[in-house]
Amino acid sequence: MSSAHILVVDDEADIRGLLKEILSEEGYAVEVAANAAQARASRARQTPDLVLLDIWMPDVDGITLLREWSSTAADDCPVVMMSGHGTVETAVEATRLGAFDFVEKPLSLAKLLRTVERALDAGRRKRQAGKLFTPAMITPAGKSKLMQQLRAELQQMATHSSPVLLVGEPGSGRELFARYLHGTGPRAGAPFVTVLASSLRDADAESRLFGSIEGGTRRPGLLEQAADGTLFIQEVEDLPGGAQRLLVGALHSGRFTPVGANDPIEVRARLVSCAQPGIENHAGTGVRRDLLSHLNTLIVRVPPLRDYAEDVPELLRHHVDRLVDSEGLPLRHFSVAAQNRLRNYPWPDNVRELKNLAHRLLIQGGGEEIGLDEVERELALQAPPGEPLVKQDLLALPLREAREQFERAYLQQQLLLCNGKVGQLAKRVGMERTHLYRKLRSLGLDFRSIAED
Repeated sequence: MSSAHILVVDDEADIRGLLKEILSEEGYAVEVAANAAQARASRARQTPDLVLLDIWMPDVDGITLLREWSSTAADDCPVVMMSGHGTVETAVEATRLGAFDFVEKPLSLAKLLRTVERALDAGRRKRQAGKLFTPAMITPAGKSKLMQQLRAELQQMATHSSPVLLVGEPGSGRELFARYLHGTGPRAGAPFVTVLASSLRDADAESRLFGSIEGGTRRPGLLEQAADGTLFIQEVEDLPGGAQRLLVGALHSGRFTPVGANDPIEVRARLVSCAQPGIENHAGTGVRRDLLSHLNTLIVRVPPLRDYAEDVPELLRHHVDRLVDSEGLPLRHFSVAAQNRLRNYPWPDNVRELKNLAHRLLIQGGGEEIGLDEVERELALQAPPGEPLVKQDLLALPLREAREQFERAYLQQQLLLCNGKVGQLAKRVGMERTHLYRKLRSLGLDFRSIAED
């Protein structure tokens, strides 16, 4: 008889009672919640093995609650959505947010029990995989001098409790480095709680951050959930104004008070956040200067993958091994020619793009060796338009087109530096002015419009 713990969230008392009776008879430990507040409180008390979550509820709908959990919960609890008014769009959104499955009301008992068994089995396998592979996952791969220096820097910072700001491009592995920072220090055994900054809307930011007491039910907020551990705020530049104000107050005073409570709680969590390059200059980011001064006591620059391209072969092997172990995909290896091609690829979406490329090639299957032709086909499908020169895959172009593209981007940027003045540009790039005029015209560059701008 199973002892799995299932949380049923539904505003209809009849549905809650029916599901509790059926699932209890199957040997499951069942807890019920009538709304989002009760569901949050239940998850704060004990992490369930499975959540059956109704979409249409009066206070907070199930999709909103799923979005909240997907951005903050550190566990591997599967969620099955339930709805009597299901639509394709709702099902797609639920799946995108991480829902395991979607069942329609009126519920088919046989289908429900099959779905519950599948979801619980998937949750067990995911947790087991996490136990088996966590040490390799939290250690950033790479033998380059740049990666060695970055790991050493994080190890040194891990012994302190000061806030850390990770600055890097999207997809560069900022969360991985945040987890490495957490896992190599004295807080490793404590919670690592993540939150996407844009999810902290002004309407509920206070209760999300500080927690609340409603109807005698206490719901810990993010700062309390991460107590003695780490609270990781992703894309801090997307924090709404209200959330920024609340964080400044809590960090300045070192304490916060849950909504509906009287006694303040000490801030014990270490704050680690990430942002895109440029936040250090503050201007135009939308982040309050006083908040930034609290978050950037220590700054770590996470490099784009193109800056340590010599690690690409090792990263490919690392992610292939992980995918083979965690998803049971067939083992394939990249040929020398394919590895060399990928070492010279600019990786506009960084490590995330590399992992996705490896994932696609393993799923598609084929021979044991992934050849150059296979890689070229994938890169051609992923070529992003309008990327800056440093991120353009010039090796994918014929020589003439690559040269023209480089010259156009190069001269356009140089013109901007010279305020559109061709005389200054000629001196800067070492070209005779008449020849330069012809070159600008042939490339379609209008120096007059650049000067006006």
